[in-house]
Amino acid sequence: MEYDFSEDVAKIWPALMFMAGFAVVVGALLFVLDILPRWGKGKERLQMAGFLGPALILLCLGLVYPLIRTVYLSFFNAEGDQFVGVDNYSWIFTNDDTLLMLRNTLFWVVCVPLVSTAFGLVYAVLVDKARGEGIAKSLIFMPMAISLVGASIIWKFMYAFREAGQDQIGLLNQILIWLGGEPRQFLSTAPSNTFFMIIMLIWIQAGFSMVILSAAIKAIPSEIVEAARLDGANPWQMFWRVTLPTIRPAVVVVVVTITIATLKVFDIVRTSTGGQFESNVLALEMYNQAFRSYDSGKGSALAVLLFVLVVPIVIYQVRQLRYRTEVR
Repeated sequence: MEYDFSEDVAKIWPALMFMAGFAVVVGALLFVLDILPRWGKGKERLQMAGFLGPALILLCLGLVYPLIRTVYLSFFNAEGDQFVGVDNYSWIFTNDDTLLMLRNTLFWVVCVPLVSTAFGLVYAVLVDKARGEGIAKSLIFMPMAISLVGASIIWKFMYAFREAGQDQIGLLNQILIWLGGEPRQFLSTAPSNTFFMIIMLIWIQAGFSMVILSAAIKAIPSEIVEAARLDGANPWQMFWRVTLPTIRPAVVVVVVTITIATLKVFDIVRTSTGGQFESNVLALEMYNQAFRSYDSGKGSALAVLLFVLVVPIVIYQVRQLRYRTEVR
């Protein structure tokens, strides 16, 4: 009985093609970066093109082209075969449901960065040089190691609701019963359900804020601290007149980073309420329109709106970094 190798070849053929393609790409890069510059002038330009070329190609394929395609689709109908002008954008700012979604997104963006940064700053100041600093920082940072979906499931158990008279599995409702109150549906009652979901993200981002700001506090020159103490500054004055002004760049970075993450919040709302009970946000609505309602026009318009909201924040951050670099 003869063995047929054709099936095995069919299975390993994609792997062989990948290995061959990888070898060709690596060989081409080595040729451009090492061999070709030796044959003539302009060695620096060839090397620069070799290093930047692959990154620019991937950037165009993964970012520039999808961006142009998304903007293009935002002016067409759900099927993408009929031009509708700015109707999709008009729908965003005139529909009652989308206006509620924008209001919720604004509430997230205002609350999460400010409160997370404030809590992180308080944590960083309190645990700085304290006994058990490493353990305290590890416990505060631990939520960052949990995925947003996992954190949402944990908090859903915290908020779990059962009718009065039944055994409560939700910690918060059990505490309400111990205090003589009635259990309530934390995630099903608008608009407070948005606030209770915001707590989840604050719980996660406060650890990130604490780590960055704690590092900034430790980087404050000891000469400045000693001079302030010799001048008789009390702890409150040390914080407001020495610590906070010195770590201001780090505070700005934390606020900007958390703001961008909050604008894109999706996992928590999707896992907790699915956008129901008047809790929808921009990123979730974009997903619903594009992948559940199969409306590429409205989904693209929401994606463009999200991009427009994020870009000014990124530009501000880049300008701040350039300014600090020039000052140094």
